[in-house]
Order: sequence, then C-alpha cells, then structure tokens
Amino acid sequence: MDATTTVSTHESDDWVPHSCTLPAADQPVRVREFDDLFARALRGIEQPNPTVLHLTLDASEQPLAADLTARETECCSFFGFAFGEPVDGEIDLEVTVPDAHADVLAALASRAASLAGSDV
Repeated sequence: MDATTTVSTHESDDWVPHSCTLPAADQPVRVREFDDLFARALRGIEQPNPTVLHLTLDASEQPLAADLTARETECCSFFGFAFGEPVDGEIDLEVTVPDAHADVLAALASRAASLAGSDV
C-alpha cells in the first residue's frame, strides 16, 4: 500500500482509493454492499476528527457489517474497524485510518450520510 492515496472520482465509487487491492471488477460490487448497509442500517454518524468515524448501525445488521468490514480490511489494510457492544438495538462501528488516508474516510463519511437520508 502506497503512502499517498488518490480517491477515485467515479460517482459510484468515490471513496475507493486507487491503492485498493480488490480487483477493479469487484469494486462496484463492494461499494454497493456498503451502500446497501448504509441505506438500510445507518442510524447515526459522527466524525470527531479526520481519522476517526463513528457509525451507529441497527444492531441486527452486525453480522453482515462484520463480514463486510473484514473483507474490506483484506483489500484496504489501512482501514481499522471496531464494533462496540449493542445498546438499545444499535451498535457503534468505529472506522479509523492513518492521516495519509483521511481523504478516503471523509469520502466514506459523505457517502454514508447521503445514503442514510435525513434521519441521520
């Protein structure tokens, strides 16, 4: 993984870094998986600093989210994903990146917020 990351400008995959090792043909599928998760399960979003993002998800989606984030870590190893304990039917997913990838996290946060709609 190179130290500088350029985020793709394609509308469908605007948060996917060029350094991602997932085959290009599989990237749109992965983006759709995240899109579906955000649209269906995202209940809250907070970015306390450029390298940390907190996503509040419907707790029933944790198995799917855990599988998805594990697969994402395999191709974009700079992502850190950590789940909190479920509380009142919701679960916190903390996403972290090194400083060099803050732009990727910002794009992911923007995409998640746009897909979740006004409820977030």
